[in-house]
Amino acid sequence: MTSAFSPHPEILRITDLHSFYGESHILHGIDINVHQGECVTLLGRNGSGRSTTLKSILGLVGKRSGSIMVDGVEVINVPTHRMARLGVGFVPEERAIFASLSTEENLMLPPLVSSGGMSVDEIYDLFPNLYERRNSPGTKLSGGEQQMLAMARVLRTGAKLLLMDEITEGLAPVIVKKLGEVITLLKLRGFTIVLVEQNFRFAAPLADRHHVLEHGEIIATIPQAELAGKMDWLHQVLGV
Repeated sequence: MTSAFSPHPEILRITDLHSFYGESHILHGIDINVHQGECVTLLGRNGSGRSTTLKSILGLVGKRSGSIMVDGVEVINVPTHRMARLGVGFVPEERAIFASLSTEENLMLPPLVSSGGMSVDEIYDLFPNLYERRNSPGTKLSGGEQQMLAMARVLRTGAKLLLMDEITEGLAPVIVKKLGEVITLLKLRGFTIVLVEQNFRFAAPLADRHHVLEHGEIIATIPQAELAGKMDWLHQVLGV
């Protein structure tokens, strides 16, 4: 489905999403829509519900209600293990690199779940560091190299909707810059990205819209064109 705001099809639509961990009510009616080739960020302080939103899309919470449409398919009751088949890829904060496997073995591990996944050669072009370290065990990779590998594994699968959770945390500025360049390139190639990010300086130029969360609710949605006029308010809300 396209809209007046974008000529591209809608890849993700979240409507009135409520999520729970046990008895704790974490998300209180989240509404988000993202079109093909867009990047949106989820901003907020720790505990605001940003990562829970990503995990709710994947079904990694105790209970959820509302609607989550992925490329026109309702997935609110779809189990987590089937989400990859719908073209959803997740880059978790903890990276989950297998220490005993080489870089290339880690890269080859995920299955191809849909057509259009990047070839290993394409991934090495995108991440030359990984080519140089392709025979190194996971334990020998730097934090930045591990993050590149976590992103690369998802790109191999054929996923077109990428959920990324705090991908720059603890990384050197040169690696952060490289990840920003990769996200820009992925957008140009038609990937759709939802980015949870604490590093606002990194996220600001990449996103088409910024959703600001507080206590499990979206308190503001800021289009890129309006960002400059909202910076003082954002710094106050985000505490940056």
